[in-house]
Amino acid sequence: MRTFVAVVDTGQFQDAATDLSITQQAVSKRIAGLEKYLAVRLFSRTPRGARLTIDGQAFLPHARELLRVAERAVASVLPGSRPLRVDVIASRTAPSGLMRGFHRAHPEIELDVVTLFDVETAVAAIRSGAIDASFRAVAMPGRPLPEDIESVWVLDEPLQLLTGPAHALAGARSVTVAQLAGHRIWMPGIVPGTEWAAYYDDLVAEFGLTIEATGPNFGSDALLDTIADTPGLATFMGEQTRLVWPAGHGLRRIPVTDPTPVYPHSLLWHRDNPHPALATLRAHLTAAAASHDAAGTWTPGWVIWR
Repeated sequence: MRTFVAVVDTGQFQDAATDLSITQQAVSKRIAGLEKYLAVRLFSRTPRGARLTIDGQAFLPHARELLRVAERAVASVLPGSRPLRVDVIASRTAPSGLMRGFHRAHPEIELDVVTLFDVETAVAAIRSGAIDASFRAVAMPGRPLPEDIESVWVLDEPLQLLTGPAHALAGARSVTVAQLAGHRIWMPGIVPGTEWAAYYDDLVAEFGLTIEATGPNFGSDALLDTIADTPGLATFMGEQTRLVWPAGHGLRRIPVTDPTPVYPHSLLWHRDNPHPALATLRAHLTAAAASHDAAGTWTPGWVIWR
């Protein structure tokens, strides 16, 4: 197909051979093979060169499109010629904010931001090459990261208590973890087997909290509506989670202290991934990260940083 288009563009078998770095005989054989396969004549040979037949003219636009598709297919997997694919878990979370900051700092790097469900799905996508990196908490109890997956800590995100205006703690400037005992914390987004479920299971076990995951998860808007209207319910939100609610909701975001539970965000990638923008992303996140000081904070014991 490429030889056919080259002959069309140059008008000569010899010129096409030169452009393709093959012999004129090879060009003739390729065209003859294509004509035999199609059962039509594509060129009329004249003293001035090769001219397209009517069948050749009909075939040409499709041949050019096939070459363009082939080039796009190759470009989609060549490092540096395809977007950097990064999983941010959810669009409103801290990792999404980190990627927005990276895009502002490096607008020349094309990004493809996706949201995958859990760490096992993300690791499988990293190993298959479907994505280049993922923001996750590492590693879950009994499920260490595979040896070919690298990780680096990028952010400890403090949890905040989100309440409606009539909640008993709504007027507090901050609350301690001990003060949360006995209060109903509603988190319908917790799914058993996920890394965030493992995180909150350990938080409950450590501090005797009551976290309820009952009911369907209708999304953040429905969650905010329920918290605003139900004095007996509160929920946890990451400090950097972006939330927008109607003014009449009167929701409160209250810091949690003594200690401050922090959700650990790490970047995961395959150690053999050659995408040049991946190194740029890691350098950006490392430079932007605050020093890792665990004093006054809490994370599960299974969280590791390599």
